[in-house]
Amino acid sequence: MRTEGDTWDIVSSVGMTALGVAAARAIETKQPDALVHDEYAALFVVASGDPDMNRLITDPTLWAQTPFTSGFIGYRSKFFDDFFLSAAAAGVTQAVILAAGLDVRAYRLDWPAGEVVFEIDQPKVLEFKRQVLTESGTAPRSDRREVPVDLRDDWPAALVEAGFDPTSPTAWSAEGLLPYLPGAAQDALFARIGQLSAPGSTVAAETIGNDVDIARIADQESEYLKGTPFDKVDLASLFYTDERTDPADLLTAHDWTTSSLHLQELATRYDRPLPPVPEPMAQMFDSALYLTAIKPS
Repeated sequence: MRTEGDTWDIVSSVGMTALGVAAARAIETKQPDALVHDEYAALFVVASGDPDMNRLITDPTLWAQTPFTSGFIGYRSKFFDDFFLSAAAAGVTQAVILAAGLDVRAYRLDWPAGEVVFEIDQPKVLEFKRQVLTESGTAPRSDRREVPVDLRDDWPAALVEAGFDPTSPTAWSAEGLLPYLPGAAQDALFARIGQLSAPGSTVAAETIGNDVDIARIADQESEYLKGTPFDKVDLASLFYTDERTDPADLLTAHDWTTSSLHLQELATRYDRPLPPVPEPMAQMFDSALYLTAIKPS
C-alpha cells in the first residue's frame, strides 16, 4: 500500500505503471494508424530488464489481455501532444510536464526554437530516462530541464530553481497522474499551478469524475489483470481514493476557462473508432475526462 513519502524506481510501485505506458506507446507506434510515434519507448522497456514488459513489446498477442487493447494510450498521448504543440504555436515558451515518467515529448515533438520543457518526477525515474536517452545518442528538440522532486513536496521551489519563470505563460500537463496523489496533494497541486501561472497559461489534465468509485474500479482492474504481464501492477494499492475536489471546479473558481472531452469524443476527433472494451476496463475509460483550461490574459 502507498505510504507518505514513499519512493520508487522504474520497476517498482508507480514507476512500473510508467514502464507499462511506455510499452503501450511502443506498440502504438507500430500500428498502421498510429496516433503517436515514439521511437524511444521500446528502448526504455528493453533497458528496464523487466521480462514481462519486454514480452509485451515482442508478442502483440499478449496485448489482447491488457487494458490497452483499445489503443487508449494512443488517444491520450495524442491529446497531450496536440495540447503542447498548440500552446507553443500560440507563443507559450515554457512547458511543465508533471510526473513526467518516461515521457519524451522534449525529444520527439517539433518544438519552436527557444522552448523550455521542465520534467518533474522522482529522481530515480528521471535518472533512468536520462541514462537510456544518453546511451542512445539522442538529443532533445527543446531546452529540457529535469526537476527531480516528489509532487507531494515543495516542487514549486525546485521548479523555480531549475529556471522556471512564473511571469511567463506556461503550458502544464497532468497526464495519468491524479489518482496517484492523495486528495489534499491533488488540490494543492492545482492551487500551486494557479499561483505559478501567468495570464495566458494553459493546463491539460486527465481527470476522473467525482461520481466514480475509484477504489472499486482499481479492485476490478487488478482482478482483470491477473495472469497478464501487468499482474504485478496492483492498481488498487497504488491509487488514492480519499476525498478531493474536481480539478475543473478548482480552476473555474479562480477564473480559468475550462472544457472537457470524453474518450469517445477523442476517438471522433482523431477519426479512429473506439473498439468495444470489456468490463471492468470500460468503467475506467467511460469515467476519464480530458480537461483543458486557460487562464485569462
